[in-house]
Amino acid sequence: MNINLSKRILTSFFLLFFLSISLFINKYLWLIVLVVVSIISFNEFNNLLKKIFKNKNNLLNLINFISISFLFFFIFASYNIYQYPPIELIFILLVCIFSDTGGFFIGKLIGGKRLTQISPNKTISGSVGSFICSLLPAIIYLIIFESTENNNFKINNIFTTMFISLFLSLICQLGDLFISYFKRKANVKDTGSILPGHGGLLDRIDGVIFVLPAAYIIDKIFF
Repeated sequence: MNINLSKRILTSFFLLFFLSISLFINKYLWLIVLVVVSIISFNEFNNLLKKIFKNKNNLLNLINFISISFLFFFIFASYNIYQYPPIELIFILLVCIFSDTGGFFIGKLIGGKRLTQISPNKTISGSVGSFICSLLPAIIYLIIFESTENNNFKINNIFTTMFISLFLSLICQLGDLFISYFKRKANVKDTGSILPGHGGLLDRIDGVIFVLPAAYIIDKIFF
């Protein structure tokens, strides 16, 4: 097995373990995790911007202000989603995980035509794989948890559940491409080196950081 792939898998297991602990202990630990994640993500993104917008302090400050504002909303939305029944947050995170992992492995396995110039490693087959794999959490949800009472997210039929899964997968992929665009402009492969096999923290959560706010907005508008 490729050494980098081994590191990637081990790091993923560690992140899942840490995420599970933060989810199930209490809401305050979850809030601390959100704040720490946001600070690290902002720092990594700011480092990209400094490489791109050299000697353009006004533009850099504007984008940083927008980034900080978005991260505050990310913390707010993610913390409020925690107040829902636990399965709702788990469902959303699993969609991200399955979408990201499925796209990575299916893209590597099948290969084929490049999806976009923004990210040379992204393929059409990988994107399709992301959509398909994002449906697995929906199927699990429908089989096990459809009859759960007091379901604040109100995913109560197969069409709604699968549509939400596909939409969140789309947001996850767009978030990935958004960060990839800035990495390409900054001429770097990763946003950092904090996670062995993955690069920076933002490399790992570039989808999640957009999906959780999107899920919160969907809930408030439609449910």
